[in-house]
Amino acid sequence: MGDPRYGKLAKLLVEYSCALEKGEVALLDLMDVPDVMAVELIRAVRKVGGVPLVDVRHSRVVREIQRGTNEPHARLLRDIELARMKKVHAYVAIRGAHNASESSDVPSAEQKLYAKTLRPVLDHRINKTKWCVLRWPTPSMAQSANMSTEAFEDFYFDVCTMDYARMAKAVLPLKKRMEEADRVRIVGPGTELTFSIRGIGAKPCEGLRNIPDGECFSCPTLKSSNGVITFNTPTLYAGTKFEGIRLELKDGRIVKATCAGGGEKRLNEILDTDPGARFIGEFSLGFNPYILSPMCDILFDEKIAGSLHYTPGQAYEDTGNGNKSAVHWDMVLIQREEWGGGEVWFDDTLIRKDGLFVPKDLKGLNPDKLR
Repeated sequence: MGDPRYGKLAKLLVEYSCALEKGEVALLDLMDVPDVMAVELIRAVRKVGGVPLVDVRHSRVVREIQRGTNEPHARLLRDIELARMKKVHAYVAIRGAHNASESSDVPSAEQKLYAKTLRPVLDHRINKTKWCVLRWPTPSMAQSANMSTEAFEDFYFDVCTMDYARMAKAVLPLKKRMEEADRVRIVGPGTELTFSIRGIGAKPCEGLRNIPDGECFSCPTLKSSNGVITFNTPTLYAGTKFEGIRLELKDGRIVKATCAGGGEKRLNEILDTDPGARFIGEFSLGFNPYILSPMCDILFDEKIAGSLHYTPGQAYEDTGNGNKSAVHWDMVLIQREEWGGGEVWFDDTLIRKDGLFVPKDLKGLNPDKLR
């Protein structure tokens, strides 16, 4: 079939990430992905005795579907896709993007309608299936990462097929500390934010749900966030790129949102999608040792070593505060020294300073130990 890395990645996704078992149905949802990768995934599913179900999409076609959608159309899509999702045990989505801004000219009203109406499909997939989501390396991604296409492909496969079993062991002490913590304080340039995660729990991510992986997330209690946070990485949402986002929060709600470059109207349109979009649905610490710089792709950027993300919108069911929204927008703050530094505190304990974990039991998550 060609590149042996395709088969290695397919095996990891099916056998490790989804732990697919004999007789289980796996939906392979592929957008702008080479046919050869689809073939490798089908073979990997069948090798363990699973049943492959394949959906091949193209980003230009999806853009056109969304541009002309209306309520009856979106409801029809929801009903069909939800019925299918209820038939599967596992879900693997691989997204290529020849143009990362393909959906930038889809009107906001249609984007909101489409996302809101199809939300039950996403909720069922997240809460009721074994799932894994990842990108596919394309020249546009390489350009965003300021790398050649070949160098980015090498980076992609190194990161996506790293030793996640080692990471799974190293993250357990952080999970325990998150589960026992009450107050979280984040300090840094333009940032002074506090909130509670008491009773919420924590979820380590070590290659089971996202590839690449490398984070441990919890969630602020619904009305506990107070202060300001300023993000130092660009973010792409609904086809629009934002930089310098600054959020002010009072009693859990985003009361003011600004950004650089004149995108504030669009930023606030997204945050006004529904009432839940102005509350927070996730807080997470990132620690993938191979991902050091943002590339405007959240599946990579949220795992950056020494980063955290703080998420307006939908909360996950198993570690959430009950917040509901069609939006789930991970905004990333890098706290390594060369990015301005910063601190994360759990109650009275300094957990991470300038991107490096401080307590002895957490040092296994620092880059020199995970590589």
